[in-house]
Amino acid sequence: MDMHNKYQFIGCESDFDASEIVLFGAPYDGTSSYRAGSRFAPFKIRFDSYGLETFSPYSDSDLTDKAIHDAGDLEFPYGNSVEVLKRIRQFADIVLKDAKKPFMIGGEHLVSLPVIEALHDLHPNLHIIHFDAHTDLREHYLGEPLSHATVIRKAWDKLGDNRIFQFGIRSGTKEEFQWAEKEHHVSLHRYNTETLDQAVLKIGNNPVYITIDLDVLDPSIFSGTGTPEPGGISFVELIQAIRCVSTLNIVGADVVELSPDYDASGVSTAVASKVIRELLLAL
Repeated sequence: MDMHNKYQFIGCESDFDASEIVLFGAPYDGTSSYRAGSRFAPFKIRFDSYGLETFSPYSDSDLTDKAIHDAGDLEFPYGNSVEVLKRIRQFADIVLKDAKKPFMIGGEHLVSLPVIEALHDLHPNLHIIHFDAHTDLREHYLGEPLSHATVIRKAWDKLGDNRIFQFGIRSGTKEEFQWAEKEHHVSLHRYNTETLDQAVLKIGNNPVYITIDLDVLDPSIFSGTGTPEPGGISFVELIQAIRCVSTLNIVGADVVELSPDYDASGVSTAVASKVIRELLLAL
């Protein structure tokens, strides 16, 4: 499969065969409904990751002590969501066939779907922990069923009830909130991560996928995203949440929705890079 890899994320220099985790980029934003630009995130994150240390004082661990391979970015055709999702699924299957954990950098949130589907085929009892400002529970967006606004609803189609836990949610249609909360299809926690420890207890040792849409953060911390939503959690709260889920049986993860060009200061990219470091170590 065609891959592009000019830079590697800091501390992810293991070769593929020796790795336990495979990092890869999905630079796609073809369904972004407000501000496009998240396709530039994987490159910028890798480049700016060299402003970090490989050591994390939060977890007292170091990326260089882990076997992580950075496979580069998948190459996609423009304007063809179906083919994009197919290529992500094909690469995820390669990673899983070798008993490795996929870690994807987006791109828009739709790119999570094929990795979730691949993991669900391998782990029928898969659960999801989802950090986001938005519900992403629409059946379609402007008539399109495959969208960054429908990705978690599509995941539910595979996983079913009581498998998806959402945190930081503060935006969505009335119908999405009613479907989640009144019909109890997913566990939706508004505004923050206060009940995360309860979700961790409920999930237990079941396999879990972690997906972080970075717009869960307050835009005063993280302005470089396609759909900034006032309110949101702090960087410290997100790091604490990652430490909380690190006790789980995490089988894959992604970090999505950085649009680096909307924050000329580079702070948003630095935040994204640090979140990725911490989540890699949590795996």
